[in-house]
Amino acid sequence: MIFGGVMALFEGIAALAKDDLFLATRHYVFEFSLTGWGWIHLILGIVLIIAGCAVLTGALWARFFGVAVAGLGAIANFLWLPYYPWWALVLIAVNLFVVWALCTGMHREADTDRAT
Repeated sequence: MIFGGVMALFEGIAALAKDDLFLATRHYVFEFSLTGWGWIHLILGIVLIIAGCAVLTGALWARFFGVAVAGLGAIANFLWLPYYPWWALVLIAVNLFVVWALCTGMHREADTDRAT
């Protein structure tokens, strides 16, 4: 989750710097300016890093928060697909893997609590 947050942070910084590596897509349903997307990814990256650090503490609330934030990250990168497709696909996969890992961990903890 921390890795995904750092990548989203870099994505936001690159978009705010108006880098030439992004595509200019027209007639896209979720059309924001590149600066707007940069701020969205920058803030989301910071929140993902905070959530990842909170998950490392082992708190149950952090897992729920992590699932919510990683889900938002996957949605944001899905909407980011026309601007930088490969980067967005990788971050969608990372965020979905984080959601899966956090949910699987909660499921295993619930099974061990019932066994004792």
